[in-house]
Amino acid sequence: MGHSFAEAGDAQKNNFDLGEFVGDLNVEEDASSDDISLEGLQQELEECKEDDVVANILSKGTALRDYTKGVENNLRQVELDSIQDYIKESDNLVSLHDQIRECDGILSQMETLLSGFQAEIGSISSDIKILQEKSMDMGLKLKNRKVAESKLAKFVEDIIVPPRMVDIIVDAEVNDEYLRTLEILSKKLKHTEVDHMAKTAKALKDVQPELEKLRQKAVAKVFDFIVQKLYALRKPKTNIQILQQSVLLKYKYIISFLKEHGKEIYLEVRGAYIDTMNKVLSAHFRAYIQALEKLQLDIATSSDLIGVDTRSTGLFSRGREPLKNRSAVFALGERINILKEIDQPALIPHIAEASSQKYPYEVLFRSLHKLLMDTATSEYLFCDDFFGEETIFFETFAGPFAVIDEHFGTILPNCYDAIGLMLMIRITHQHQLIMSRRRIPCLDSYLDKVNISLWPRFKMVFDLHLNSLRNANVKTLWEDDIHPHYVIRRYAEFTSSLIHLNVGYGDGQLELNLERLRMAVDDLLIKLAKTFSKPKQQIVFLINNYDMTIAVLKEASPEGGKIQLHFEELLKSNTSLFVEELLLEHFSDLIKFVKTRASEDPSSTSERPITVTEVEPIVKDFGSRWKAAIELMHKDVITSFSNFLCAVYVLIVI
Repeated sequence: MGHSFAEAGDAQKNNFDLGEFVGDLNVEEDASSDDISLEGLQQELEECKEDDVVANILSKGTALRDYTKGVENNLRQVELDSIQDYIKESDNLVSLHDQIRECDGILSQMETLLSGFQAEIGSISSDIKILQEKSMDMGLKLKNRKVAESKLAKFVEDIIVPPRMVDIIVDAEVNDEYLRTLEILSKKLKHTEVDHMAKTAKALKDVQPELEKLRQKAVAKVFDFIVQKLYALRKPKTNIQILQQSVLLKYKYIISFLKEHGKEIYLEVRGAYIDTMNKVLSAHFRAYIQALEKLQLDIATSSDLIGVDTRSTGLFSRGREPLKNRSAVFALGERINILKEIDQPALIPHIAEASSQKYPYEVLFRSLHKLLMDTATSEYLFCDDFFGEETIFFETFAGPFAVIDEHFGTILPNCYDAIGLMLMIRITHQHQLIMSRRRIPCLDSYLDKVNISLWPRFKMVFDLHLNSLRNANVKTLWEDDIHPHYVIRRYAEFTSSLIHLNVGYGDGQLELNLERLRMAVDDLLIKLAKTFSKPKQQIVFLINNYDMTIAVLKEASPEGGKIQLHFEELLKSNTSLFVEELLLEHFSDLIKFVKTRASEDPSSTSERPITVTEVEPIVKDFGSRWKAAIELMHKDVITSFSNFLCAVYVLIVI
């Protein structure tokens, strides 16, 4: 086919005459045409000087017309050659045309087919959209059904009464499983009371009577159970705290159940607990107080006052007790240790009684209140945890408080131990701090009441001591002895004890009372000193008492307080008086001469001058006796003062 195509093309070429087809070209006619304008040609030629072709033409001098004709002929030839090429490929172009038409047909069919596909796809897309909408609708319905199912299931679960629950409530023993069942029953009862849907449901008519029967049965059963547990508290020798913590607290949900679903029964249980604990605790504290009373050591009576003479004995007067027992009336001594043992366990009476030990009342007071604090703390926490009410504690402890108040009502009016009363005041303060650290407020009002009752009693006893000094009979108290008086020693010990107990408290009222007491003892000392006939004895008596008082006060407050400084000033002034009195006794002439001449004015011409005759006998007398006089004064000082250090101080002053 390729050879035949080429041969057909050659034959066609031989028969084709280009000249006949195109015709003759007449360039001259075109050149001479009037339509051509040469205006501006020179300028264009100037601009085309740089062009290689134009420059070549201009350099050779070829006529522009000839050159133009040649170019046109070349272009015509190229055009003819191009036409020949197209003619040679005519068959191929025809074939290509046919193929293109066939392709157009095929593409038209494909277009029809794809149009059909497009229509079908559009239809499928609408179907898918419809299915999607149906799926979403079904999903929403499913979600709503699940919500409805969960609510319905919860409703059924909340309202239904399982047979197992009925069996446990009616027949089972009260234990952990019973408590869990009580919680379920409580939820069902609350649901029927609160939930609006449950209230309007027809099923409630069938279920509510059964729930009410179960409630009544449960309330009755747990009431009997809890009352039995409460009665166990009344058994003798029962450890109440252990029973509360290990038994009752396990069943505290019973109280919550009764509060919500059996208010009347709860009030009965509450009343039974209060009545039981009130009686039990009252009996315990009454027995403990009776046992403590057997251990009490009587310290002071109404006649044990600073200014009262207790030396005489008679039918109606008590003989002087041994110093071991009576020293605690005015001296603090080891009684201060009770404040260091403030948080020690309470006394066990039968152990102390077996050892025949006796204690001052402040020891028993601390022990009683230690037991009260521990019992109250335990009971307060239990009531708050078990009942959820703090007021139950105060109703429960009304009995114990009454027992303790009754005890204090008999003790305080007969208490004349001022040191013991102040110790009890400090113990109460420490107990308040302990309860504050525990963060248990249940005893706040009680301890305040105790403190309020102790202070007036202390003030009354203190005033008895003060009045005993003010109204003291100097004649009965006086002893022909220049050494420290026993009344002043009592005062010093008493004041020292109270100052010691006021350290860290700074009680202004107590300091004011001590100042009043100091003024009273100053007056009494002066009165006692005046009973001595000789002035020197009066001064020695005062010095001995001042020195003893200062020594005792230093034990309570080494840095020196206001009262101590007062007595130190009195000691200093009286020491100076004693020295003058002693020197006057041994060197009277010399002292009188010096005092007489010392008062004269040396510059005055009217005064008589000192002569040898006047001075010589005085000097000779001093020179002959001064050693012996010094020895006598030394002996006199040593024998006059009971405190050696005081005597040394006096000798130094001399």
